[in-house]
Amino acid sequence: QVRLQESGPGLVKPAQTVSLTCTVSGTSITADYYYWSWIRQPPGKGQEWMGAIAYDGDTNYSPPLKSRTAISRHISKYQFTLQLNSVTHEDTTVYDCARGQLRVPYADYENYDSRGQGIPVTVSS
Repeated sequence: QVRLQESGPGLVKPAQTVSLTCTVSGTSITADYYYWSWIRQPPGKGQEWMGAIAYDGDTNYSPPLKSRTAISRHISKYQFTLQLNSVTHEDTTVYDCARGQLRVPYADYENYDSRGQGIPVTVSS
């Protein structure tokens, strides 16, 4: 069974960088034809796909967030990491990591096959 678990700081100050890690169990993050996404849901808004790293290391980012977002991976630790720079209060929300098959569009959230429980992040001074 594939499981994902997010970890990271719960509180970040404005203008700082938040780094979140997703630890995967039950499979390798290099398993063929999957990608690993970060998704968030700001209060009062729908889910927002932020970016993903594919099994081959290729990365893709949501255009509005591309300038502030970086996703990397540590294969031997079964982890992939989200870095979000220059955070503001609008970045306060719950962040999820999830796995999808390459044939599934990034924003097709219902068809992701595994998802973490989410980690709340608050941006506050």
